[in-house]
Formats: sequence, C-alpha cells, structure tokens
Amino acid sequence: MPKVVLVHPQIPPNTGNIARTCAATQTELHLVAPLGFEISDRYLKRAGLDYWGYVNLTVHDSIDDFQTYSQNQGGRWIGFSAKAAQNFTQIQYRDDDWLLFGCETAGLPDDVMQTCPILAYIPITQPAVRGFNLSVSAALGLFEARRQLGYLS
Repeated sequence: MPKVVLVHPQIPPNTGNIARTCAATQTELHLVAPLGFEISDRYLKRAGLDYWGYVNLTVHDSIDDFQTYSQNQGGRWIGFSAKAAQNFTQIQYRDDDWLLFGCETAGLPDDVMQTCPILAYIPITQPAVRGFNLSVSAALGLFEARRQLGYLS
C-alpha cells in the first residue's frame, strides 16, 4: 500500500490529523526531520486523539536517512507540489509508492522535488488560494491512490 511521507512538517494539528487518517487506513506514516514540534507535543496528540497506538509511524533524522530507507524498501517517490505539472488524478499509482508532502509554509524543498520521478499537483479553482491544508492534501493524495488500487471497498 502507498505510504505517506511528511517532509519537515511544522504544525502539530496537521500532522495529528494525517496520523489519524493513516491509522484509519492502516497506512504507514513517515516523518522527516527537522520537525516543527516534538512528537510528544500535546497539540499533536490531541489532533490524533487516542489513535496514536494504531499509527505505523517512522521518524527519519534527515532526508538522506529517509532516502536510504526508502531505497532499501523499493518504490517511487511521488512529490505533491503546487509547482508540479501533472494532475494527481492522472498518475497511475502503485502499491509501493511513497507520497511525499512538504511543510505547510514552503512545500517540498527543491532538492527533494528534483529527486522525485513524479510530481503531482492537486487542482485549485480559485487562483487567490495558494493551496490546500496539508492534512487535506495528504488525504486527497492517499485516497486517490487507494481508489485506483482498489483499497476503498
């Protein structure tokens, strides 16, 4: 099943909401440091409520550590960014994909985007809106992959 990766997340409630989504779908969640909070942060735990015991969570000390880990596991990096040219619904997802999302204020770092063989955007109709909330973006990307792969039944 595809995995969710948050690169340098900053806002605890967003990460907590994403953790809850991952718990509900039995999806691995990977956090790449530096993080903008402590894992023990009360806001992080509050957003995830009592579901943290169901989250398959791995924290990586750096993007280099995550890259080594993911290469050993196999699979493609799919980076989500407003700068991408391909609509996220047009990608043919695979079970071993890593869905990468950047921090709330800056998105995926350029060097990470250059490492992703696939970059995807989530369309926004209103040009004055920069992007979706991180937890919404992660849910949309994950559920499109799950839909295509038949995990929604």
